Amino acid sequence: MALDVAVVMDPIEKIRIGKDTSFAMLLEASRRGHRLHYVLPGGLSLDGARAMARVAPLQVRDDPAGWYSLGPVARRPLAEVDVVLVRTDPPFDADYLYDTHILDLARRDGVMVVNDPAGLRDINEKLGALLFPQCCPPSRVSRDAGELKAFVAEHGEAVLKPLDGMGGRSIFRVRAGEPNLNVILETLTGGGRHLALAQRWIPEIRDGDKRILLVDGEPVPYCLARIPQGDEFRGNLAAGGRGEGRPLSERDRWIAAQVGPELKRRGMLFVGLDVIGDWLTEVNVTSPTCVRELDAQFGLNIAGLLFDAIEARRRGAG
Repeated sequence: MALDVAVVMDPIEKIRIGKDTSFAMLLEASRRGHRLHYVLPGGLSLDGARAMARVAPLQVRDDPAGWYSLGPVARRPLAEVDVVLVRTDPPFDADYLYDTHILDLARRDGVMVVNDPAGLRDINEKLGALLFPQCCPPSRVSRDAGELKAFVAEHGEAVLKPLDGMGGRSIFRVRAGEPNLNVILETLTGGGRHLALAQRWIPEIRDGDKRILLVDGEPVPYCLARIPQGDEFRGNLAAGGRGEGRPLSERDRWIAAQVGPELKRRGMLFVGLDVIGDWLTEVNVTSPTCVRELDAQFGLNIAGLLFDAIEARRRGAG
């Protein structure tokens, strides 16, 4: 069953194919004989209530000298494709929000959107973990610097994050009594205008920030531990962390079992959980990564699992 698969992603000419999860998905779709369509950045629009996109036929090759080619660009109804992969990196800003509304209308016309646009809106990647409080470290979300400062004082050491970041950007490790704490909180909250997240410091970050991938609610049996290097406390690969594949622990599987069914119910077919030690810290739904690294280390085909799930759902819809 050949499908028409469109992808909404960051500019394809700028990706690093050896690490790019979206590219792994496109390669797998091509191997299966599906027809690929590239939505040009900013290419979603509406004609009345009909979702439209500026798209070009796409061919991909696992070749760093030339990994893609595009055909002629045309403006077409999204209802002409079967599946849309939504893979744009954060931040989740107003333009991203409006695109999810357009994709909602495509769903109404029978298009399968991965991940579900309503879930993309409802599950903030930092706050989403707090839907599962039994899995999370002590946390506080506030615009009030005094409330966040009190949390740091209570726990002695904490991590402070904005709610719209990615790749470890603008994350601070702080201690009670730190002289720069006030200015850090002023910066993160914009002087009390923006929410920020405080989480109790988890010393097990030295062993890695584990990325656990869920496909249709089920965990891939291996995770990628992103281990901080040198004097850096962040494990994110974008912040210089070293990726090391590991089998899931009992606790990892327990967390996945707590989270997976609810995310599957919400139409989140491909999700990345961030786990430090025994604690869930983030739920990544917009553009989870680490597929290429895990595939290479363990001989997996994670994108194949995803397309198994997509094809099964399309057969069921038919």
